Parts: sequence; C-alpha cells; structure tokens
Amino acid sequence: MNTDSKFLKSTIIVAVATILLLLIPLLAMQFSSGVDWSLFDFIVAGFLLFGTGLTYVLLTTKVKNGTYKAGIAFGLFAGLFLIWANLAVGIIGSEDNPVNIIYYGVIGIGILGAVISRFKSRGLSLTMFVIALILLLITAIVLIYAWTQSADFRTNELMAYIGVHGLFIFLFSISGVLFRQAAQDEDGLKKFPDSR
Repeated sequence: MNTDSKFLKSTIIVAVATILLLLIPLLAMQFSSGVDWSLFDFIVAGFLLFGTGLTYVLLTTKVKNGTYKAGIAFGLFAGLFLIWANLAVGIIGSEDNPVNIIYYGVIGIGILGAVISRFKSRGLSLTMFVIALILLLITAIVLIYAWTQSADFRTNELMAYIGVHGLFIFLFSISGVLFRQAAQDEDGLKKFPDSR
C-alpha cells in the first residue's frame, strides 16, 4: 500500500471515528436532559476530534518508530483533553473565567515548540517537559492565591484542581518520556545502522 492510499484510508478512519464519537452526545440528548449540546458544540467538538486525529495521521504516516507514535498520541490526547475540559467546564472556576485563557497559551507553546524543533523527538521531548513544568507553575500560583484568598476556594475544589492538573502534568510528562526514548532509539540506529 503506497503512502497516499494509506493516508486516505487513515483519514477516512479518523472521519468515521469522529462521527461515531459525536453520535454519543447526540444519542444522550434523546434520553437525558443533562446533555444539551447546540449545533455550535457539535461543530467545535467535530473540529477538535477530526483535527486531532488528522494531525496524528499527518505526523505519523511515514514514521516507523512506535515510541515516537506513542509520544505523539499522548501529546495530542493531552492537548485535546486540556482544550476540551477548558471549553466544557473551565479549569479555573467556570468556562467563563477569563483566567482560563492561559491554557490556550500552554497549547500555543506546545505548537510553537513542535514547529521550532521540526517535530524531531529530542525537541518534542523538551517541549512536553516544558508544558508539564508550566502547568506545575500554574498549579503553584493558583494554590498560593487560594491560601491568601481562602474565602474564594473550598478544600474539595482545590483537591479537584490539583487532581486535574496532576493528570495533565502526568500525560504531558509521559509524552516527553516517550519522545526522549524515541530520540535514544534514533541515536542507536545512527550508531549501529545494521541493527535494524
């Protein structure tokens, strides 16, 4: 199978998966008043899901290194999940809290780091670790603010906040570790080309 037909097949799979995932809230709306998506919600969700899947396909179609592919998958999933959570309910307070815009900046840093590194494993590893560090700093800043303005935060909100940030830090760090391993694998192949 040549690269073009493989890309087309993968793109069709991403499109079908996107449609199937969007059917979940559509069906849930028929049985529950708790799920209330507008047409705009479906368009944004479809764009995010299809865009993330297509990005994965574009970045991995010609790649043979499975660790690199896993790093891309973790990084894209973490980015998608960060945007989705921020749009749906917000990470700091509600989705209407203007402070939440910082998380789009985090995604922007990830995109900039990927482009600057030309999607090379070593550069992507550094980018993922920088994102994890930035999220850790954001967590620390919010916790310091919460301690100085304790009336605005409850303990269960802080624990949820720490848990959510911990999850994102974990996902981006796993991606960084996978890219670091992919870079080491690539270095090994350069030193010992006959070991393929």
